[in-house]
Amino acid sequence: MADTISSTTARIPKRILPLIIISQFCCTSLWFAGNGVMDDLIQVYHLDASVLSFLTSSVQFGFIIGTFVFALFTIADRYSPSKVFMISAVLAAFFNLGLVRQGQTLTILLLLRFLTGFFLAGIYPVGMKIAADYYNTGLGKALGLLVGALVLGTAFPHLLSTVTQHLPWETVIYTTSLLSLFGGLIILFFVPNGPFRKRSTKIDLLALTKLFKNRAFKAAAYGYFGHMCELYAFWAFTPIMIKTYNNLHPEAHLNSALYSFLIIGIGSLGCIISGWLSTIKGLKPSAFFILLVSAICCLVSPLSFHLTSSLLFIIFMIIWGMFVVADSPLFSTLIAHNTASHAKGSALTIVNCIGYAITIVSIQTLGFLQTILTPTYVYIALAVGPILGLLALKNERTQV
Repeated sequence: MADTISSTTARIPKRILPLIIISQFCCTSLWFAGNGVMDDLIQVYHLDASVLSFLTSSVQFGFIIGTFVFALFTIADRYSPSKVFMISAVLAAFFNLGLVRQGQTLTILLLLRFLTGFFLAGIYPVGMKIAADYYNTGLGKALGLLVGALVLGTAFPHLLSTVTQHLPWETVIYTTSLLSLFGGLIILFFVPNGPFRKRSTKIDLLALTKLFKNRAFKAAAYGYFGHMCELYAFWAFTPIMIKTYNNLHPEAHLNSALYSFLIIGIGSLGCIISGWLSTIKGLKPSAFFILLVSAICCLVSPLSFHLTSSLLFIIFMIIWGMFVVADSPLFSTLIAHNTASHAKGSALTIVNCIGYAITIVSIQTLGFLQTILTPTYVYIALAVGPILGLLALKNERTQV
């Protein structure tokens, strides 16, 4: 059996993983497209600056509902993942494009971001499902690269906003929508169903409850939930953290958009390194170490704002940005390894669903804490998630 698996893996064309990575990058650029032009949206549509957390949470909420629907009806396991990916990429691009239509209300903008997030549910977890269908062995490395692509895609609108600052703000929206369409076409035409795919033939409404009866799966999922409690809140508030530093140190003049890209984007390198580290130290020990460092960053964050050297502040933020996401592919791999082949798509999707539901709570919590606490102390609250995740990993046995 092992020889058969090894032989199948060896026959997989080398182009497959790079194509999945490129597609994931292109399509997930939609995620923070609204954040990349947030200042312009506020000005053009006469919005209050406080809408940042609401527009970000709308994408998250859409993703949550989308992943729940996809998981409930086991869409990624019953239908061709490549076709599901393509259709989702087109529809997500369409609703992202709606932001450029003039004269819209905040309600419509929130709905457009919600629908973009809904169809991202057919991109990110389905992309991981496609990778799992191709790479039964070496999945940790594959998902490390794949999540790295997600990170770059998430950071890309901030870079795009900087590069196109002298062009109309709509350029960012047009570009990300076209990238999503391009990514969907790549998957549809060049990445067929993988050799390890096992198609589910029916809807199993009890499948989701069965997953959490597996102790190893549950431990990996709880670790992931703790990680997600911190991740998107950190990403969403990275520009705010840079602006806070600028306010405390007016001489710094840090470019918020450019450094937001660097801080978020460096996480892609973290994902690649974590995939390599897991082959040496194992999945669970690697995930535990990375989550621990991330928790420490949360706890010492107030000190970073008082660094007189802006270079040291940026170095600290880059280190945080690297560790905050580096454990994501490791948790996804643990989840996939502890799930039956015919249910991997649904397992990855439902865990994403719950994880992203948690991000709404953490993002809104940070938004609230901004109004009652000194800004430099707000981000200590993000340590709660990693600490709970560490406890889950320490108390449960998971396969590596």
